[in-house]
Amino acid sequence: MSVSTPSASRADLVADAALTLLAERGMRGLTHRAVDEAAGLPLGSTSNLARTRQALLELAVRRHAEREARVLDAAEMPDPSGGADALADGLALAVHRSLTQGRELLIARYELALEATRRPELRAFYDRTGAVFKEQLAALLTAAGSPDPARHVLSLVAWADGLMFSCVAGSFSTQVPGLEEIRRGLRELLTGLLGR
Repeated sequence: MSVSTPSASRADLVADAALTLLAERGMRGLTHRAVDEAAGLPLGSTSNLARTRQALLELAVRRHAEREARVLDAAEMPDPSGGADALADGLALAVHRSLTQGRELLIARYELALEATRRPELRAFYDRTGAVFKEQLAALLTAAGSPDPARHVLSLVAWADGLMFSCVAGSFSTQVPGLEEIRRGLRELLTGLLGR
């Protein structure tokens, strides 16, 4: 299992291999040696880049955030001044892509989130990295007319995360909702939040 790409930096290569291992083997399967093997690098390469387990986990969290941001960017978010319908269209596309094309990335995120509950130093790093997404979402909701963006970000993230977890690792893991079904659910939620 090699995750090498010609244009990837060594740090990206190591982080991508770490994310793949987290999705395939869980936290116990994430070792420096396993990352070297998965990335097709000489033994010791990962240790030279990320000496400690904490450093390796931070590298994985940072790369995970970059890759998830690409999923959102690819959704080509519409102008939020279009209200609940416009915002639901873009967010539904991002959620659907995560479920259909980013399943491995979601599983890796759950592994990292759970590990962050046991490692305060990782929790702080994980939360700082995730704050960027929450700020972007708050800006979208504000532009869409939310009277309480901070509270609405929590509601929206809880809805989307709950759906994704249920469909990837929970009791609905054999059922991936279609794009239109996700869009309908988001429209209902956003219409309630935005009062339109």
